Order: sequence, then structure tokens, then C-alpha cells
Amino acid sequence: MSSRDTILQRLRNRSGGELRAPACDFSVLKRPDWSTAEKLGLFQKTIESVHAEVHRTTEMDWIEKLIELMAARGVQSLLASNGTEVGHRVTQAAAARDDFPEVRVYDKAIEQWQEELFSTVDVGITSTRGGIAETGTLILWPSSDEPRLMSLVPPIHVAVLYASELYSTFHEAMQKQNWRNGMPTNALLVSGPSKTADIEQTLAYGVHGPKELIVLVIE
Repeated sequence: MSSRDTILQRLRNRSGGELRAPACDFSVLKRPDWSTAEKLGLFQKTIESVHAEVHRTTEMDWIEKLIELMAARGVQSLLASNGTEVGHRVTQAAAARDDFPEVRVYDKAIEQWQEELFSTVDVGITSTRGGIAETGTLILWPSSDEPRLMSLVPPIHVAVLYASELYSTFHEAMQKQNWRNGMPTNALLVSGPSKTADIEQTLAYGVHGPKELIVLVIE
């Protein structure tokens, strides 16, 4: 008797002579009905555990917090999109103030951005479509106005998240946002800065994307 036959015979003996697939439960795990404050606390704890940075702010103050964070890092240039509310606020603030880093507006074809983007842009700032509290994850839906490269290429990614758009689980986010009736070609789930480990498990940041992820949560 071959090794395969031996294994199959043992399985038959355990199941009364028949080979049956084990019972599987694919039901969705239920989570408590967390409040917005509880979801925010869990989101922050989880995403900061993998070296992201979370700052809680308000609709009135998040531009000030952005300026403070950029100044602390010596940021010279920031890429934003006028096609989103977040990017529009940034470009407006930059035009009205002299303490803002240089803002470059994403308004050219990707091919025309490559050299500049990979060489001189320090920060990409994007909006988000929400967050997942359970896993500490941001939901990004890239578009022609705000393509994936804005969150992927610059060394620092700043994401603006509204606390009211936090969901307990991935399943809840998909249901409440009605993903089944329309998704982008490239939905992104971001749970921290880019990181990888070599064969000796030495962790390195920024190899395949931004070295820093900063989340501005608007409460």
C-alpha cells in the first residue's frame, strides 16, 4: 500500500468509511456595536502598532496640524490634487500663507510627473474613503484626480480620515458603502507605512512605498 493509500484509509476509518470534507462556517463574525469614540480608539491603537502616526484634529484645525507636522520634518514640497476637497483645501491654504511648504498640484499626465515625483516630492496628501477599526486600516479609492501614485511614491503619505467614516469591520464597510454596485479598478487597503523583511527577518521601511504614514483624523 502506498503512502497515499495509507493516508486515505486512515481518513476513511475516522469518518466511518466515507471521505467527507470537514464542516466549514463562512458566516460573518459579529462585532460589538462600538461607538465612534471606541472605533477611533481601536483604529488608532492598531495602526500605530505598525508604525503609522495618528493625529486627532478638527475640520477647522487640520491644516494647522498639517503645517506643524511638515515643519517638524523639514518638508519642502507636497503633492495635492485640486480634484478632491482635501487637496483643494491644501492648495487654498498654501496660496494664502507663507509658512506652507511648496504645493505641487497634480494636473499633468502620469508620464509627465515621473521624474519630478520620484526626485523632488517629499509628501503626497490624499483623502480616504473611510477606515476599518478592527484592523487599523485606511480605505483608499484611487481615481484620475487622485491616482495611486500620490500615496505610493513620495517618502511620506498623509491621509485625511473623518472619524464619522470609521467602520467596525471590513464587511461592514463593504455593506454600508455598497461596494457591490461599483468599485474602482484599484481599491487600496493601507494598514501602515511600506515595510518588508529579508530572509533573516530584518524589517525595513520604505522599500516599496512611503517610509512614513501620517493619518489626520477629523473628529
